[in-house]
Amino acid sequence: MNSGRTMFSQLMDFVPVHDFRQCVKRYNGNYKIKSFSCWDQFLCMAFAQLTYRESLRDIQACLRAAQTKLYHLGIRGKVSRNTLANANQVRDWRIYADFAQILIACHCRC
Repeated sequence: MNSGRTMFSQLMDFVPVHDFRQCVKRYNGNYKIKSFSCWDQFLCMAFAQLTYRESLRDIQACLRAAQTKLYHLGIRGKVSRNTLANANQVRDWRIYADFAQILIACHCRC
């Protein structure tokens, strides 16, 4: 049953958050990060992928249109194009590569 939750947040329930946090901790992904965590970045990029967004401007426009629902999507704050660009440039890509390997392994076990 829906229970008032968005489809995206229901889909993210299947993502192993504990494993993601271990990947972030392994590479110090949230070191000196105040507001836009690696998890927020992952949620934005997953949302962009699932909704076929093609650019940072497109991602920002789509998330801005759903500004009142961001909390229900699991994103804790306002997302700007500059914040996304900076996070994509500065954050260690190995966090997401390791997490992708974990997701692939979970899928193979099913």
